[in-house]
Amino acid sequence: MKRIVIGSLMIVILLIIGGAVFINSPFSSSSDPTLPDGVKQGETSILEVNAQEPEDRSVKEFDLTAEKTEWNIGGGEKVNAWTYNGTVPGEPLRVTEGDYVRIHLKNELEVPVTIHWHGMILPNKMDGVPGLTQDAVQPGESFTYEFLANDAGTYWYHSHQHSSKQVDKGLYGSFVIEEKQKEYDKDEFYMLDEWAVNQEKRDITNMGGMMKGAMSGNGESDTEQMYDTFTVNGKAGQAIEPLVMKEGETARLRFVNAGYQQHQLVFPKNSMKVIEVDGEEVKNADRTSSVLEIAPGERIDVSYTRQTSEPRVIQENANEEHADDIIIPVVSSRNDDSVQSNRSPSSSEVATGTSFGSEEIIFEEVPEPDVTYNMDLNMGMDMGDGVAFQINDHVFPETPPISVKEGDIVKVKITNSGNMNHPMHLHGHRFQVAAKNGTNYDAPIVKDLLHVKPGEEYTLYFKADNQGEWLFHCHDNNHADRGMVTIVDYKGVYSPFDLGGDHKNQPN
Repeated sequence: MKRIVIGSLMIVILLIIGGAVFINSPFSSSSDPTLPDGVKQGETSILEVNAQEPEDRSVKEFDLTAEKTEWNIGGGEKVNAWTYNGTVPGEPLRVTEGDYVRIHLKNELEVPVTIHWHGMILPNKMDGVPGLTQDAVQPGESFTYEFLANDAGTYWYHSHQHSSKQVDKGLYGSFVIEEKQKEYDKDEFYMLDEWAVNQEKRDITNMGGMMKGAMSGNGESDTEQMYDTFTVNGKAGQAIEPLVMKEGETARLRFVNAGYQQHQLVFPKNSMKVIEVDGEEVKNADRTSSVLEIAPGERIDVSYTRQTSEPRVIQENANEEHADDIIIPVVSSRNDDSVQSNRSPSSSEVATGTSFGSEEIIFEEVPEPDVTYNMDLNMGMDMGDGVAFQINDHVFPETPPISVKEGDIVKVKITNSGNMNHPMHLHGHRFQVAAKNGTNYDAPIVKDLLHVKPGEEYTLYFKADNQGEWLFHCHDNNHADRGMVTIVDYKGVYSPFDLGGDHKNQPN
């Protein structure tokens, strides 16, 4: 079916208002979506590559049950959530680098689910993508994930089955691989999210606010109108647990954005330093910032020092409509309910996921690529199907894959020629961000998620060193649901799984 690329902003808006909901189409069982059904590319199944065994390592085991929960987010407001082990976020998982991890998932929901280990470098068959690396776990059934926890850092886990709905309903949790020698005595995890509590979640194609947002250059305008409540660790406003610290004490705070909207957190002046982004230590860690911007799917760790005995807060930027929902009190005891807000600093002080270079980089010099892929992010429309979020004028599963062989150096140039923000996440690999808008970074940045705003262009490189079939997609999962997904397709291997079918595999 022919796709139409919309060249005029006004035409896009008219199509959005009048368009029907985009629906997913089935995709070939082949590792190359362009091949006919039943045709396999390669001789080796992804189930046979990069096997890992515990050997003499310590084994950490966890049980996670996907189940329905009526969740109280605070202030008397409740939501019908889907959870891992009955809480939002799900049970926090902490292991030590070098551990062998074994997680038993049991599904007590009425729909299929999976678990994806976001940011983890692990064997392809453990990646948790239905229709690509496994069949979705059916109601009443179980599946065991196991892998080596080699890289210390901040990660998270979430369902990748129809994730635009399942993550939105609470199927996510924190995952920390701790260093063998801890640097901070106090270590806290904060997961940010958005919910539609006092309204029905609006359809992404029914956006009265998108016209205004698109005209003003607001790349968040589609997501902003869909939700009315922000949460931290599943709680909003006064229900958020306080951070208890002494004056002069320093803590490691691990922030993950589990939602689909970017967030800006305001800290007391000179109290916060970014120390890790997407699990990678950063350079210039002594540089303080007052505002931290976190993209959907991104992980940013900060070192926070309490500078006074007076109560303070870490809070959402006051420019956001629902800013009062995210206020983390910093107090001396849990009985202290007094808070003092921070004055929002100027936008020039905002630290983002690309503000700092990485301590350890993949390539010392800009490499000569074996594979070059130009990724254009845009918005269009399927004739009769509604709004689509496109990669190179196509929607998944018809997006052109990034075809590689093991050992290749891959160059990807990502250009956002549309009007919405797109946090692009690569599974199973880390990439090195070399340039923005044609200008090289003095200090390259190693990440697995890159927030690409309208008009921006980034050049990144990665090494194809983890055989399998891996997703590269927008982590605003509402955009992925409508097509903004492609695959890093290794030659010589194939996936034995099918999209759709009896297992109802739906990876986006």
